[in-house]
Amino acid sequence: MIKDNQKAFNQLHIVADGIFILLSYWVAYLLRFVWLDMDKAGDYTVEVYGRFLLVVLPVYLIIYWFCGLYAPKRGRGMQWELWLLIKANVISGVGFIVLLFLFKMDISRWFLAFFYGTNLVLEGVFRFTVKKILEYFRRKGKNLKHVLIVGYSRAAEAYIDRILANPQWGYYIHGILDDKMAVGTRYKKVSVLGTMSELSEYLKEHEYDEIAITLAIEEYEKLEKLVSACEYSGVHTKFIPDYNHIVPTVPYIEDLEGLPVINIRKVPLSNLVNRAIKRTVDLLGALTALVVFSIPMLIVAIMIKATSKGPVIFSQVRVGLHNKEFKMYKFRSMVVQDAAKEVSAWTTKNDARVTGIGRIIRKTSIDELPQLINVLKGDMSLVGPRPERPKFVEKFKEEIPRYMIKHQVRPGITGWAQVNGYRGDTSIRKRIEHDVYYIENWTLGFDIKILFLTVFKGFINKNAY
Repeated sequence: MIKDNQKAFNQLHIVADGIFILLSYWVAYLLRFVWLDMDKAGDYTVEVYGRFLLVVLPVYLIIYWFCGLYAPKRGRGMQWELWLLIKANVISGVGFIVLLFLFKMDISRWFLAFFYGTNLVLEGVFRFTVKKILEYFRRKGKNLKHVLIVGYSRAAEAYIDRILANPQWGYYIHGILDDKMAVGTRYKKVSVLGTMSELSEYLKEHEYDEIAITLAIEEYEKLEKLVSACEYSGVHTKFIPDYNHIVPTVPYIEDLEGLPVINIRKVPLSNLVNRAIKRTVDLLGALTALVVFSIPMLIVAIMIKATSKGPVIFSQVRVGLHNKEFKMYKFRSMVVQDAAKEVSAWTTKNDARVTGIGRIIRKTSIDELPQLINVLKGDMSLVGPRPERPKFVEKFKEEIPRYMIKHQVRPGITGWAQVNGYRGDTSIRKRIEHDVYYIENWTLGFDIKILFLTVFKGFINKNAY
């Protein structure tokens, strides 16, 4: 079974981490005192460093464990594991320095830097390699986690969709138990095997690694009985709620003397410190970008003025933070037209209103650069949900659940939806899903990641006409 394999795998992982810590320690010593032949003032003997290693090694491994580096990571991306690794090494490194200070140990700072860097690189390469090897074997049908689903619902379909789309996670779904659907009913490759009352019998006759309870929301009175049956058999159980469209991906839970209370929405940017950090980055980033792009913007302005009649900058009313309207600036990419016609619809493919230079700047997103002024004014942020025109806000808020959540933060020049391809004439529902995910999971690092992705894959917009 997988749980036995996981235990053995974790033990091997701990041994491997210990070896890499020892190797990094040795390489750092050689770099500092042998290969680079730096100043050797101080008590830099092998014995001194060897004694300190007796403390460093177990402390590092304990911190790795507390940081979740030995927890199962199926379904987690490599970025998540690298983040855990960096966090564990930062905590360990700080602890290392504190110990040196407390015990007044004379240890080379260069040695510490070499050790930290070498260990991070070796561990990162090792984990990346192991992850790729495991994903290869899982795609081949090895090292699979066997799952039974209980309850047919939207949550069940969403769960199956993700499992089938990611064979590298290594899940094999045997089927579904449900009281409403007839035996033999199939969703994609997964069939209904029987009813929920047969769960105990299935658990006795088969060895499952995991039970995924995906009840429809109107069947939640059955949940306690199903969980009891799973726990009686000792199988690992997961509950996938049918209200995932209501609660956030990472819900904020309060503990009221043992009573869990789930907050429906947690917006990190409602925190004053987070808002101040983001605003500071916006101001510095916008000023820097205006300096960097000043010459290209001047050239574009001259070309627009020289090739068509009308103003260089085009402003359009959009809805922003707290549903307040503001004027969003763009380089004009279309011929001057009646204001009433301009707000009536989106630009379409081969739209006759788009000028020659306009088609180029829209495709490359250069037309968005004047929005840096909006950022400085406080109407927008560098990163956030794209703002929409009032006419479409009124339309979408009636048609798309959670649409208005996007107005709880400043709109952005670029966003999580845009770097994932949802720009221009694409699914509004998918765009809102990505916007809500961004709002609920905001961090400064997330903003930096989006800006990085925008630079490398976000400027060319194949859906821009």
